[in-house]
Amino acid sequence: MNLSSVHTEINLPDHQLLGRGKVRDIYEVGDQLLIITSDRISAFDYVLDSGIPNKGKILTQMSLFWFEHMADIVSHHLISHKVEEFPNDLHPHADVLSGRSMLVKKAKVFPVECVVRGYLAGSGWKEYQNSQSVCGISLPTGLLESSRLTEPLFTPSTKATTGHDENISFKEMTDLIGTETAMKLREISLGIYKKARDYAGSKGIIIADTKFEFGTYEDEIILIDEVLTPDSSRFWPSSEYEPGKSQNPFDKQFIRDYLEEIRWNKQPPAPSLPDWVIEATSKKYLEAFELLTERRLEN
Repeated sequence: MNLSSVHTEINLPDHQLLGRGKVRDIYEVGDQLLIITSDRISAFDYVLDSGIPNKGKILTQMSLFWFEHMADIVSHHLISHKVEEFPNDLHPHADVLSGRSMLVKKAKVFPVECVVRGYLAGSGWKEYQNSQSVCGISLPTGLLESSRLTEPLFTPSTKATTGHDENISFKEMTDLIGTETAMKLREISLGIYKKARDYAGSKGIIIADTKFEFGTYEDEIILIDEVLTPDSSRFWPSSEYEPGKSQNPFDKQFIRDYLEEIRWNKQPPAPSLPDWVIEATSKKYLEAFELLTERRLEN
C-alpha cells in the first residue's frame, strides 16, 4: 500500500478556508461551500499524525451513495461531486479534489448532532451497565453488550468543534431549536436509520449506531456533512455478530482498540500508528464501502 499518497492536509491558497475540522476542510466558493475530505483520522478526540490511504475518498463516495439512497426521506446539500462541474478556478486542483470533494449548498446548521442507536455499544453500553439507561432513556434489564434494541433510540448531542460532544436530553434539544423542529429531526433521523439498517442488513453489515447533521436551506431541512460512513457509524459484519461481547468492526474502532492495547493515556502527543494498523484500517473502510455500495472506488 502506498502511504506516500495519503492527503492529510489539502491547501487551496487562492480560496478562503472557513474551517479545518478533524477530517474535513471547508472552503468558501461564492455563495456555496467546497467540502474536502482528507485522509486524517481521529481517535479519542485527537487527530492522529498518521493518515489512512483512500479514507477521504471512501467517506465522500459512501456519503454520495447514501444521499441518493435517502432522497425520498430528506433532501441534501450536494450540488456536485464532479470537479469538471465546479467553478473554473478550482479545476487546476483536480488532482487533489477528485473523488474526495463536494460542492454543497451553504446551509444554516442546527447546533445538534442527531444520534441513533440500534444496538447497545460503546458509551451506551457503559452507561447501561451503571444505570440501566442510555442518555437517560430507561431500558429493560438483562441486556448484553451489543444487544439489538427493540426500537432504535434517538439520543441527540451538542456539536463540539473541539473535544467531546455532550449528550443532551430531547427536552434540551427542543430548548435549543424548538419543539417542532426537534420532532422533525428525530422523525427524519429514525427514518434514515431504519432504511439504512434494513438495506445494510441485506448486504451483510449491521449498522449499530450512527449520527446525522442537518441544516436549513431556503427554509427546508436538509441533510448535510457525511452520512452513514465508517467515521460517523459503527459497522459490524452480520456473519460474526454475537451479543455479549464487543464486535469485529468495519470502522475506526480498530484503531481505538489498538490505542487501548498500547495503553495510550489519551493525552498529547498522540502516538503514530504502525503501518500494519494503517493498512488494515484502510482495507476495512474499503471493504465496507464495496459491500454497501457495490461500487468501485473512483480515483
